[in-house]
Amino acid sequence: MARPTLPASSNFRREQTSSSTTTSYTNMAQQITQKKQQELQQQYTNYKNGLQQIASKIGDVESEAEEHKLVLETLEPLPGDRKCFRMINGVLVERTVKDVVPALKTNSEGLKKVLEDLVKQYNSKQMEMEKWKKKNNIQVVQQ
Repeated sequence: MARPTLPASSNFRREQTSSSTTTSYTNMAQQITQKKQQELQQQYTNYKNGLQQIASKIGDVESEAEEHKLVLETLEPLPGDRKCFRMINGVLVERTVKDVVPALKTNSEGLKKVLEDLVKQYNSKQMEMEKWKKKNNIQVVQQ
């Protein structure tokens, strides 16, 4: 007895199975790509948030340094024994100009140092982000 030949539809099944396997691999690759894109998006968001936080701190320190500068400019021409008031931990304390000015100068210099450090930190973080963008071939579509 002769073996029956397979109908043409069985070849279709083989092609269909092969095609569905390819589709399955394609779907897996798309899922991996989507996951990678989500990870990259999260990293980008983290970089941006970090830069925003540092910029916010820089703004706060700059405004505080400016306040110190204005107070110093106001107090320096005054006589050293003149009364002035200083807020310490929410309590207004009476002092003399000669007592307050050195403390204000010290604080002002400290704020300048902190400001320099924050600017360096911001620039470093920004350079790190640029290297990361280059390494991962990131192009910002919308900011």
